[in-house]
Amino acid sequence: MIEGKMKKAAKFITASVFALTLTALPILTASAAGEGASLDADTVEYDMKTGLVTATGNVLMKQGDVKVAGAHAMYNHKTQQWLIEGNVIAVRGDMRMTCAKMTPDGAGHMLATGDVHGTQLDKTFSTQQVDYYPNDNDHVIMASGGILTSANGTFTAAHVEGWLKDEHYVGTGDAHLVSPPRNIEAGGDRFEYYGQADPKAIITGNAWALQDNNTMHSNRMTIYLANNGQAAVQ
Repeated sequence: MIEGKMKKAAKFITASVFALTLTALPILTASAAGEGASLDADTVEYDMKTGLVTATGNVLMKQGDVKVAGAHAMYNHKTQQWLIEGNVIAVRGDMRMTCAKMTPDGAGHMLATGDVHGTQLDKTFSTQQVDYYPNDNDHVIMASGGILTSANGTFTAAHVEGWLKDEHYVGTGDAHLVSPPRNIEAGGDRFEYYGQADPKAIITGNAWALQDNNTMHSNRMTIYLANNGQAAVQ
């Protein structure tokens, strides 16, 4: 009788600590920390001594407006570090990202690696690795290069940095823009694109532009993108 009660008490304590662990689980952002979280998987193991939670098979984590799914996940309650891997799908608001492995730090930063694809409204990006800062206007850094697409065209470079909500992108190393709606193609060593108020592109280093079979070259070039869809080069 006493032994049975002790086992029930132990189970209750373990479940309670595990619930507290999930409550403190920061999935993507610091702002989500403190919100109730849930974890579903085929198998879940929790080591109270190390604070390590291991989930395997059909893993689904939810916290606030964030949902992350994958094949395998680990979270260390003591270090506040976690990772999820295996056909990862992460959704936060209007942002959706897929990759092979994801390691958020819970402080407004997430690293995604392996065949990364992201979508936000009409914008998409593809790369092998991206640092994502959702609290900084959806700031993305693709240090190994990447592709950004939107209704205005396609932008590529050896190193890409962008603020998706601002439509502000910076590409260095063989930067290249193709914009069929504006009937222009341009590139250079460094390419900075502003897509909102007074849209324009500033190209420095081996700058070039092609429009209506006319080619222009310069060390520095500014392309003003009018709201009527036309582009003027200076």
